[in-house]
Amino acid sequence: MTALRQRKGSKGKEPSLGSEFQPQQSNCCTDHHSEKILYGDWSWGAIIWTSVGWSVSVGLGLLCCIYVATLHENDLWFSNIKEVEREISFRTECGLYYSYYKQMLQAPSIQEGLSDLIHDNLTESKRTINLLQRMNIYQEVFLSILYRLLPIQAYLEPVYFYIYTVFSLQAVYVIALYLTAWLLSGTWLAGALTGVWYILNRVDTTRVEFTISLRENWSLPFLALQVTAITCYLRPHLTALQQKVMVWLMYVTTFCFCLTWQFNQFILLVQALLIYTMDCVDLLTTTQVTTLYLVQVSGLLSVWLLQFCNAMILGSLVLSFIVAALFIRHCQSGLKTGSLVVRLAKLLLHTILVLLLTVTINYLAKKALQLRSDEHIFKFIKSKFALGPTRDFDASLYLCEDAFGLLPLDTLERLAGTLLLYPYILTSLLLIGVLVMVALQNLSRHKGGSSEERKGAGDGKLVAFRQDVAYNLLHTLFYGLLAFSTMRMKYIWTGHMCAVAAYGVCGIELWTLIFNALRCNSKVLLRLVRYAVPLVMIGFLYYKFWPKLMEELSELREFYDPDTVELMTWISTKTPKRAVFAGSMQLLAGIKLCTGRVLTNHPHYEDRELRERTKQVYQVYARRSPEEVHDILRAAGADYVVLENSICYERRHRRGCRLRDLLDLANGHIMDGPGENDPDLAPAAHPRFCEAIKTDSAAHAALFTRTFQNKTFHVYRVKKKRKKNAKSSAEPNLSQ
Repeated sequence: MTALRQRKGSKGKEPSLGSEFQPQQSNCCTDHHSEKILYGDWSWGAIIWTSVGWSVSVGLGLLCCIYVATLHENDLWFSNIKEVEREISFRTECGLYYSYYKQMLQAPSIQEGLSDLIHDNLTESKRTINLLQRMNIYQEVFLSILYRLLPIQAYLEPVYFYIYTVFSLQAVYVIALYLTAWLLSGTWLAGALTGVWYILNRVDTTRVEFTISLRENWSLPFLALQVTAITCYLRPHLTALQQKVMVWLMYVTTFCFCLTWQFNQFILLVQALLIYTMDCVDLLTTTQVTTLYLVQVSGLLSVWLLQFCNAMILGSLVLSFIVAALFIRHCQSGLKTGSLVVRLAKLLLHTILVLLLTVTINYLAKKALQLRSDEHIFKFIKSKFALGPTRDFDASLYLCEDAFGLLPLDTLERLAGTLLLYPYILTSLLLIGVLVMVALQNLSRHKGGSSEERKGAGDGKLVAFRQDVAYNLLHTLFYGLLAFSTMRMKYIWTGHMCAVAAYGVCGIELWTLIFNALRCNSKVLLRLVRYAVPLVMIGFLYYKFWPKLMEELSELREFYDPDTVELMTWISTKTPKRAVFAGSMQLLAGIKLCTGRVLTNHPHYEDRELRERTKQVYQVYARRSPEEVHDILRAAGADYVVLENSICYERRHRRGCRLRDLLDLANGHIMDGPGENDPDLAPAAHPRFCEAIKTDSAAHAALFTRTFQNKTFHVYRVKKKRKKNAKSSAEPNLSQ
């Protein structure tokens, strides 16, 4: 197994609450000085103050980039290890994605490299697939082309060009969050506090330093940029040109986000529900709602074209929902008229119709497209919330991983330790209260018309809610719920959480409420506290965490996985280049990267046939006869099978979640070890294959030959069955 070890010889007028919600702020990243620049006042003070703000954003972004790059180097001693060790360090699916970058660079030309990706027969044996259609690997293609064209080959290795690009995106991520906080609060001090929080909460905001190639590390910076563009778009007083620029920025960032992550449709579905909620309570105009929906649709359809008409996009729930929402909205012209009770009843009916039409459109689209590639995700959701069978193998693979479980409470403890959680909760509760009040106020109006038309017609007692604040509040709430339900999704929430908390500390709303309660509100005091508190907090965080950061950066480890290195070296030197290997998804991704051999299965799970093949190949860890396993492996075209002791004798998961247990349950067999079993399970007729084959019995020796072994891995060559009749004696020579 891969491990990290200590390096030898190293140490380890008084504003009111209501007035702040009035849409009176400017349209850009503004403070009292920088706002003047936008309206033509190019004073030196305004220019310097705004320039300082932008400089701090870039500085914090670079600091985060250097921080994660240093951690990566210190954990692996990446600059000193061999190339095969570097490649092994790309864990599981990360290795698969990086292999296509390597493949493009090794191709004789860009055209041939692209052709090999479009007509790939190495990733899945006995199948030719279009990788650009199946997987989101355009970023690898783009980087490989860029590396070929730029004059940097002499002094920058390909692997460093790749990892430095990913680390640089972390700088983009921090800058995007910084700008969002600046836009919301009106001061770049909020952005600075956001950046500091993001870095200090690295464990919960990113995992880029050890999962470099993971799709989320490419896509989340673009999602953060999209949120920044939406926040700016929803600010008042934008000129027509500024609105067009923001719409284009939203489209470009949405397109980049969708292009770089296969789960884009589910993230955008949450965003579409957010937009729908704002529309229902009159927080967006008709034009804004339509624009935001069309930006999502345009981004998805652009990716659909680039991915050679990938059916999963057309069959996605988000497209079905947007079509349903726009259609029902157009048909129900009187939706926003009537008293509170009438409007609530209309909204309930409207929501039911939208959901029914969404399900209908999605069902018909999947039937027409014959789409079943994403059914494992819905099986996972059903099983997670006890809405479906719990023995499904694909769903259980996800449910048994901690990353797909509920958010652990120690996450909140860590967030509280950096002073992030408390202002976040207080800000969210305050804004939720005002949002509910504004929503009821909007729904209580008897007259129809859009919120745009009612801005100047309201009573002085009415409270408005800034659209950009409302969007970011609902964004953090919706994705917060997603994070609590599935821990892996916390990385979407925690980064934006920093921006919302910083807005609460540096914005006017929270302090106005506190000062009004204490009856000591004044402009001078409000402005003093808004600037003093974030500076004090940054100073405290520096005093408390800087020594810890320095200690963390001083810990030097090195990559250490001699068994896997030995396996990869043996495969590269002792097996044919077109040999087909079977084994676990995680290991096979590394085999493809390090050796270029053909695989039977791999970790990119978004294909029904591949999922079925993976389940069949995994029978080597089930209680099956050698003849059954041999037939399965030959049907997949395997020449060699790699068995891992860490899976065969697994102890990491609890009983019922070990891979061998999942296979036993799927096969209807009683599980290993003490514990209860369902009454319908029966004892298996055969011993566990991965254990029995090591006895070298006659039945196993007739079908498998051991060709390699060490403490971790056992490799067997899958023999071809001899045909008894002469008529079919030539058939084995034709099979792979």
